[in-house]
Amino acid sequence: MASQLSALKHSASIIGTGSYVPKNILTNSDLEKMVDTNDEWIRTRTGIQERRIAAPEENTSDMAAAAALQALKNAGVAATEVDMIICATVTPDMFFPNTACFVQTKIGATKAICFDVSAACSGFIYALEIAHQFIATGTCKTILVIGADKISGIINWEDRNTCVLFGDGAGAVILEHREGARGIIATPMGSDGTLADILCIPGGGKTPTVTAANFDPKDFTIQMNGRETYKQAVISMVKASQEALEKANVTIDQIKCVIPHQANLRIIEAIAERLHIPLDRFFLNLDRYGNTSAAAVAIALDEAARTGRFERGDLILLVVFGGGLTWAASVIEF
Repeated sequence: MASQLSALKHSASIIGTGSYVPKNILTNSDLEKMVDTNDEWIRTRTGIQERRIAAPEENTSDMAAAAALQALKNAGVAATEVDMIICATVTPDMFFPNTACFVQTKIGATKAICFDVSAACSGFIYALEIAHQFIATGTCKTILVIGADKISGIINWEDRNTCVLFGDGAGAVILEHREGARGIIATPMGSDGTLADILCIPGGGKTPTVTAANFDPKDFTIQMNGRETYKQAVISMVKASQEALEKANVTIDQIKCVIPHQANLRIIEAIAERLHIPLDRFFLNLDRYGNTSAAAVAIALDEAARTGRFERGDLILLVVFGGGLTWAASVIEF
């Protein structure tokens, strides 16, 4: 028993969750008036019925701060107790300072170390595992992890293959060691840069440097090979889930709830089939929010926790996939 407790000494548990979505709802019917598409086409191919769109003056850090404040309240933790803020995002307020620094100011987390993580839709789990390591080593006691993206700002609203998929929002968790709990048990992650071009934003970096002569607004919006992205998402998320279960030494039957990246219902159905899990054990909210990138699994985690899909001590499985390519899964004792 002593050795067991020793092994648990620096585990990292989720002690509070929070989320935020903008008030403005963009329905499939609204999109019919903007681009050559229709409600049936979107629903049958994606499962999405509506998504939330941030106001023009609403930045990623505003949504992130709102989710963070909810998570702090839920955890019973003061902002001044937070040692570190990690914000997963591909839509930062600015190139620098990082978005986490803006969140720090907005919530009053005066002593927090702040930085961002860029791993597209996989960013939240990447950030979660980074935070886990800081707690495991005893470097930090309380860490705020956020997934937040304002994807509406990087969408080509004339491209019907991408504009119907995405929405805006933020989700957050507070991590601390909780005595006797395993918390984050296993988190395998992976990347494949050779397939970077199937899901990317080619402009905005320094390859090439943007000039007046070569500027094209479409280069600053999401470009996606949908068929190949679907294929790679299914392969990667199934593999990551299997690895997470194996490393955690648990079976899929022990998992109370699976929270997948909320990108496309067909992808989730394919994963459920390959993992031999009934779809009713997955938590889904993509019909209401679409794909909110790094925020998607974080928002779903908060909603699942608040609606009683699992309880303290239950095992849950998070699994994500994003541009990079990047993917990850995490088995967590909630």
